[in-house]
Amino acid sequence: MQIDLQTLWYLTVGTLTVSALLLLWERQAHPGRADVLAILSGGLLAFILGCIVAMNRSRFPMTLGMGATNVLMMSGYLLVLNAAAGLDGRRHVRASAVALGVIAVVWVVLGTQAPAAFWNHVAALPIALASGLTAWTLLRSRAVQGLRSRPLAVAISGAHAMFYLGRAFLSPVLAQWYGPDMLSAIAKATMTEAVLYSVAMPMSFLALVREEEKRQLLRLSQTDQLTGLANRHALFSQGNRILADRAGRPVSLLAFDLDHFKAINDRHGHAVGDDILALFARILRDEAGADALPVRLGGEEFAALLPDCDAEEALRRASGIASLFAAAAVRSDGPGIRATVSIGLAAPDCRDLSGMLASADGALYRAKRLGRNRIESAQPNRVSAAA
Repeated sequence: MQIDLQTLWYLTVGTLTVSALLLLWERQAHPGRADVLAILSGGLLAFILGCIVAMNRSRFPMTLGMGATNVLMMSGYLLVLNAAAGLDGRRHVRASAVALGVIAVVWVVLGTQAPAAFWNHVAALPIALASGLTAWTLLRSRAVQGLRSRPLAVAISGAHAMFYLGRAFLSPVLAQWYGPDMLSAIAKATMTEAVLYSVAMPMSFLALVREEEKRQLLRLSQTDQLTGLANRHALFSQGNRILADRAGRPVSLLAFDLDHFKAINDRHGHAVGDDILALFARILRDEAGADALPVRLGGEEFAALLPDCDAEEALRRASGIASLFAAAAVRSDGPGIRATVSIGLAAPDCRDLSGMLASADGALYRAKRLGRNRIESAQPNRVSAAA
């Protein structure tokens, strides 16, 4: 079945309208990305206006109708580029305004000389450039790094850029080889691709926003609110992956319990108790190691999974954490009270996370029975008193 060019224009306007309304509806469900979705919706609105002007360009002087269509379309592509940059909190407002001004001037100065050539070939170049920059921006974006839908979003904008780059350089050659009728075929191919792009591009952005929000919710569910450390759930979900990735290599686990924490809360108040917890969390995060997984298990109990760390190194890090915590707690610029920590080190022959945690807990309870403020190892003959 053959679809005429006018029908393709109407189909493009329809798909753009539906996509824009869907994005505006989704803004309510994603307040953190409402601005990005609003900018993207604005881009689709510019496309719609550009299509409407293009469909009625015969009612205007040739240069004015083609020039206005091109400026509106480029406004849409630049808004899409700004939506992509907005994922990382950036904007290209000034550069976009300058680009639109340059395009308008080019149409006024040169478009009058060869409007058909500009419409069929030259106008495709800025579209290819803007779409290519959108693909590059998405590829480099830190906000959506690692998201499953990012390669798809990059591919959609990249393929759109390549299509228009091909239109700019190949369509003159094809028209010369096969005659003016080839321009009609290229126009239909352009509109067919536009229909696909008007659906795929907005949906790829929406997939990025939804997936990013899902990742943030997962991160929140695995993060302790007070200290910012991972929680018990994260220890098992991330810790098991660490152990699987390091099969045959040393991995140590330290368990921590702040000494007499209930007495600190009762004597100094819960605000001071929270300061003590936050202080220990900062020291644990800084001193456990760059690749370590520090965790707040609950209350005054903490743990740290130490990849590529043997028992000797784990004891050294534990001693440093205990010494720094005790010194920082009594400083005048800190909580200003005496606070210490008891530490247990898991036996090195434990290879599953539950076993390691149980082994470290056993060593920790022994440290508490022996007077607290010390480090005990589940491995025989490895005992170290804290500073």
